Amino acid sequence: MAKIYLVEGPVGSGKSTFAERLSLQTKAPHMDLDSWMVSLFGPDRPSSGVIEWYLERKERCIEQIWDVAKKILNVNCNVILELGLIQRSSRHSMYARVRESGHELLVYVLDAPRDLRRERVRQRNLEKGTTFSMEVPDEVFEIASNMWEEPDDVECREQNIEFVKTLPANKGL
Repeated sequence: MAKIYLVEGPVGSGKSTFAERLSLQTKAPHMDLDSWMVSLFGPDRPSSGVIEWYLERKERCIEQIWDVAKKILNVNCNVILELGLIQRSSRHSMYARVRESGHELLVYVLDAPRDLRRERVRQRNLEKGTTFSMEVPDEVFEIASNMWEEPDDVECREQNIEFVKTLPANKGL
């Protein structure tokens, strides 16, 4: 049976880079929330109130990504999901969906020191390289970082979670 790889962590922790490498290793498609958000809603992104605007649309994107993921899984192909589930409650909702689907789940939780993550995001904003989806101003970085809830003991016992500490770019992941 096909497997779901869920890649989560705070902003700037290296999730997209990790997921792209995992996609090459496993030959599984990588679907990330930010790419969908930019494609579907990017032209409508306001200059202020970005957090509220984003949260209103996030759930709609996750629903659509999950529908596509189920179709991929149903043809016995693994899938990599990067959904920005920064709060435990949203991860628990996804865990329930996966349980209901009957597929195996492996969760990768990436993290790095906040200063390193902030620098990565600033650099990504400037370079607009392969993992760039949208501009993340410092203010949004701080809000999103403050919202991150690391898996607790219960979540770790109930799920197959692998923690990945990321390093500065010149030292790899």
